[in-house]
Amino acid sequence: MGFVSVLSYVHQLIGQRVGPGDTVIDATLGTGVDALYMAKLVGARGSVYGFDIQQAALDQTQQRLAKELPDAQVHMSLCSHALMEAAVPQDRHGKVAAVTFNLGYLPGADTAIITEQASTIPALEAALRLLRKGGIVTIVLYSGHDGGSEEAAAVERWAESLPLAAFQVLRYQFANRSASAPYLLALEKR
Repeated sequence: MGFVSVLSYVHQLIGQRVGPGDTVIDATLGTGVDALYMAKLVGARGSVYGFDIQQAALDQTQQRLAKELPDAQVHMSLCSHALMEAAVPQDRHGKVAAVTFNLGYLPGADTAIITEQASTIPALEAALRLLRKGGIVTIVLYSGHDGGSEEAAAVERWAESLPLAAFQVLRYQFANRSASAPYLLALEKR
């Protein structure tokens, strides 16, 4: 049978906590895989907010949604994930069921355009403020590209500093793969 991939495990964790009518956030739209998955979970009554700094990511997400879930309501913003708190309506603050991050670069695009700790850490802080009790933040870290290991180390230090009384932090990683293979940090708000 085998263990599930890091990205499949992200979807399992989100799927356990998100249902119809919920509000969720894809902090790094990329190719739209996570936005599509979450749109299916929240249904027509729910809300998906998505962020990316590259128009190509918004375009790819829109194309994926149009093809696979044309009625999906995904509110996309061409901006840094660090600005998510201002883009999500105030009445949803503290009520978000899940926030997902895939750090690194947009697959198939310019590998010099990457997420960076200077915006990622404030985005993670915002995600925690937006999250409801029992909600989850998933962070897939890619350390194999220029700047990736520094960002991953900063995110790990940040996650390790979270108070246990308020958050549980899980690390999901294959121990016998390359040190630069993607891995997951998942945070659950208590």
